[in-house]
Amino acid sequence: MGIKITGSGCYIPTEVVTNLDFAKHIFLNEDGSDFPQSNEIVAQKFLEITGIEERRYVTNDLNTSDIATIAAQCAIEDANIDPESLDYIIFAHNFGNVKHGAIQTDILPSLASRVKYNLKIKNPKCVAYDILFGCPGWVEGVIQAQAFIKAGMAKKCLVIGAETLSRVVDKHDRDSMIYSDGAGATIIELTDEAGGILAHETATFSHDEAYYLYFGNSFNSTHDPDIRYIKMYGRKIYEFALSNVPKAMASCLDKSGLDITKVKKVLIHQANEKMDEAIIHRFFKIYKQSPPEYIMPMSIHKLGNSSVATVPTLYDLLIKGKIENQQLNKGDVIIFASVGAGMNINAFVYEM
Repeated sequence: MGIKITGSGCYIPTEVVTNLDFAKHIFLNEDGSDFPQSNEIVAQKFLEITGIEERRYVTNDLNTSDIATIAAQCAIEDANIDPESLDYIIFAHNFGNVKHGAIQTDILPSLASRVKYNLKIKNPKCVAYDILFGCPGWVEGVIQAQAFIKAGMAKKCLVIGAETLSRVVDKHDRDSMIYSDGAGATIIELTDEAGGILAHETATFSHDEAYYLYFGNSFNSTHDPDIRYIKMYGRKIYEFALSNVPKAMASCLDKSGLDITKVKKVLIHQANEKMDEAIIHRFFKIYKQSPPEYIMPMSIHKLGNSSVATVPTLYDLLIKGKIENQQLNKGDVIIFASVGAGMNINAFVYEM
């Protein structure tokens, strides 16, 4: 018996925003002073550090729950299941539905309930709820689904990660260039096959790190102070991730009882290419190894950082052969890992 991903789907928004599209933005320092470098230099340095060439934004008519529904429908069809048979719908997001032009989030009813409504599921025993866990939300949702199945409380769960970060970014903050929109969904089931989720690791670091990511005012002091935007201390997050994520991944792998040489892929949150590469190198260094070629598939170059959606979207693209020079085969061992607001870190080891 194994708890496995039996279907996946994603929604990649249609609006392509390249780094050149930020040329007319007025970037400011945190104190509101003019940023000394030209936007061309800002864009070039940004690309060198993050690896992001372009990102995707939703059209004005779509909200987070809408794109989540599309991804969920794809996952249900991929798994070939009756949606009425779902025991749980677990929806990871961070900001709810922020309608275009609005300044307030809408999370009543929960986004999970909206997806259930959109899917026309009548079964009242299909429990729908949201989780707010920063960027690692989808990974945590999978871990929770596994726990429900292990406890005998469920057999099938729909786990979604979706976000529209383009609606909560400060256009005067260079960090806004990182963020994007997207949705990914998976069906997690108890199956007759061996493998599946073999081990997991989760941790919250909040003693000193709780406010590394936070909601704050625009760098432009003329903006309404009651409107808040996603903000971060990038250097602190970078150092935190490099110090703690490799250790969590190693702890998770050790729990699984597998050797590092068995790991075929690492699907890590698409936050920053250089940071992810450094995490992978530090992880393998723990075992006195060097990362094999093609160990870390990436989608950040074209899709940016869509928070909770990056990992399930990456998996869906990978499993469906849409990432160049990358593939998954039966029996392959994968490590899923993420880091984000909280500060939270999690991972699970998975055998195809």
